Amino acid sequence: MLPWKNDTVLALLVLTVGVGGTYGRMSSSGMVERPIDMAGLALIVVTSAALIWRRRAPLAAGVVAVAGAVVYYGFQYPGVFAAAPALIAVYTAASLGRRRLALLLAVALAAGIGVIVALSATDPEPGGLSLLSGWLVAVFVLGEVTRGRRAYLHEVERRAAEAERTKEEAALRRAGEERLWIAQELHDALTHTISVINVQTSVALELLDRDPARTRSSLLAIKESGQEAMRELRSTLGVLRQPEGPSAGLARLPALIDRAEAVGLSVTSSVRGTPADLPPETDRAAYRIAQEAFTNVLRHAGPATITLTVSHETTKVVLTIADDGTPGDAEPGMGLIGMRERAVAVGGSLEAGPRPSGGFLVRAELPR
Repeated sequence: MLPWKNDTVLALLVLTVGVGGTYGRMSSSGMVERPIDMAGLALIVVTSAALIWRRRAPLAAGVVAVAGAVVYYGFQYPGVFAAAPALIAVYTAASLGRRRLALLLAVALAAGIGVIVALSATDPEPGGLSLLSGWLVAVFVLGEVTRGRRAYLHEVERRAAEAERTKEEAALRRAGEERLWIAQELHDALTHTISVINVQTSVALELLDRDPARTRSSLLAIKESGQEAMRELRSTLGVLRQPEGPSAGLARLPALIDRAEAVGLSVTSSVRGTPADLPPETDRAAYRIAQEAFTNVLRHAGPATITLTVSHETTKVVLTIADDGTPGDAEPGMGLIGMRERAVAVGGSLEAGPRPSGGFLVRAELPR
């Protein structure tokens, strides 16, 4: 139900109780009273009707309710029900956060009734309007409690909505990271193998008629490269199904060097420092960077000598891949971008570029 409809229902309820209670003599103001007439009834109707605007115009509704109550008791009309709209107006102002307005309305009502009591010819009887101050404090405190509860519930809802939005953003981010990881794994695994197969196929076609024995060796190398590609794919799919599955790492560098030498590259490797267990992500990134660097040499530099150095330092592992080849005419790919993304993903860095003495250098620093 809309707020103004709720306020209309409340106004009708207060009016009904006020008129019925007053005419039924269900309460007494504690002061000298006279029978209610049409003017007194009109005051009850006006103050009750003002509650329809208690939330849309709390100032106007409060002034009408308080002024009507003071006038009502100033003419010595009976009962305490005429003060109900004013008390509700004080509560409403406090619950809406209009604390100053609530205090002003409460002080105005208490002062007005106080003046009437002071000018009365007789002392007021216990009960009735003598309890007005207590009722004003009660409705003011109740309004403050209601306001605090609304603010609390609003903050809870806001935080729940924020948590849900953050959860959705995190899920989208994780999905994007997973897609990037899959793309990198497939690129690194397949590009290297396909490059090897391409070289061996070219050799096999060149030697098919002249040297069948060497052709057979090239075909066996192609077969081995195909099997290696299948193993790489199975490893990647295994990680997707079960994150704790086996993955590529620096321990597989000897196999990588063997495949590179099988297609005509000369590889010199060295390890400095004391090898230590690396985090799985760092270990995988180091291997994939070396694999992609070897692939780039094969695609862009042709027959060349590669110098691979793995330096284990206190806080990091440094991977250096240098070659002395000359740039070919192969189209550039995503290799360098992928290597840099892998290094940054584990908190490291990567530098790559031509060497002053010729060839190309890739240097990656990855945290241990």
